[in-house]
Amino acid sequence: MSDLLSEILILFFEVLCSKIFYETFGKVRKKGWINIAQLILLESSVLLAVRALSGIFILKQIVVVSIYALFMFWHVKISIRKSFTLALLYQAILLSTDYLAYAINNELCLGSETIGKQYNLENVLVILLAKAIVFLCVLIIKKQLGDKSTDILVDTDWLKLLIFPIFTIIIITSMLSFFKYVETSEQTMLLFIGAFGMIGMNIVVFYLINDIVERETQLYENRIFQLQAKNQAEKYQSISENFDRQKKRTHEYKNQIECIESLLEKKQYSKLEEYVKGICGKLDKELDAIDTNNVIINAILNTKYQEADENGIVFVLRVNDLSELRIADEDIVTILSNLLNNALEACRKCDSSRRILKLKFVNEDGMIKIGVRNTFNNPILYENGEIKSTKMLQTEDHGVGIKNIIEVIEKYDGSYVIKDDNQEFYFSIIIPD
Repeated sequence: MSDLLSEILILFFEVLCSKIFYETFGKVRKKGWINIAQLILLESSVLLAVRALSGIFILKQIVVVSIYALFMFWHVKISIRKSFTLALLYQAILLSTDYLAYAINNELCLGSETIGKQYNLENVLVILLAKAIVFLCVLIIKKQLGDKSTDILVDTDWLKLLIFPIFTIIIITSMLSFFKYVETSEQTMLLFIGAFGMIGMNIVVFYLINDIVERETQLYENRIFQLQAKNQAEKYQSISENFDRQKKRTHEYKNQIECIESLLEKKQYSKLEEYVKGICGKLDKELDAIDTNNVIINAILNTKYQEADENGIVFVLRVNDLSELRIADEDIVTILSNLLNNALEACRKCDSSRRILKLKFVNEDGMIKIGVRNTFNNPILYENGEIKSTKMLQTEDHGVGIKNIIEVIEKYDGSYVIKDDNQEFYFSIIIPD
């Protein structure tokens, strides 16, 4: 394998690692063919700089850092200052891993003359070992500092992903240990192909997993969007229904007053008394039984209260004046709708004598306190402190709903507790007002 081809392939792997490294700290500006053009131009520029300045180490490092900073500023949405800082950090990682790889090679005591050296095998293997270590470092940085989309991969998945570069490092180190026994150019070429193949497979495996993560992230975001749209539609539907009912009741009140006046004029007091009692009985069942001085919360609570009543669920509430909340309306809808929808569904699956739902929503002591407690039948399974599965949360919407609630809580620097005890599920939230 020619020196030029080896250098191009090694630089290509180095450029791909820089791409993964930078994308950990910012989003890609544009996707598609332009990314391929950026990579080709970046590698060509670095190759020319390295060859032209091969004898001037410090100047070469300055030029290479500048090239990476400018191209990655073009590729990723970050400031130019941050791009130069990341370029310096990435170059430091490259130099450190080169030093580490050569130190490992020296520790292997491979200083004796061998036939393999005439094919420049040792130098290439040491450089590939360094790049494998760079790739491992980049993956660890991405795991620790990457965006939330990588949260789809749990720790065990990351360990599986890291096994491949670790295995590659071990294999290349083994090649360095035994390369002195190479006697022919064919054997050397086989080692070249094996080493470059291992490095290439690292990139292939990474991008295969990355594509899976991106698809899962997109599906998750779509479910969130659908759930948010559903919550918004539910909010406006509740307000619209309340408004329509209010108009209808206003018309009914007018007719009732006219009827009362007519009975008074005719002095039919017994019928009047019976009629008034009938009206009072209906008023007790009016929808707008809850008033928190917040239109959105009123619409949701009254709608859910009516739904609970229709399903034979005892709905116990404790609320106070919620007119001065700093929580946005859409976030209130996310919290209340998801909590109450899940609780109502769980209660419906209980025996009629055990259908109990308790809600606390108060603004007191400088804190917004929300608590929902409901009965349920099926056991709840937890994994890593989060709900894994339960019959009451068996649909994907409910799982996404709880994650949405947690995101809103974190948005307002709040805290929450989820627990179950004695066939009761409890979700408690505290948000600083």
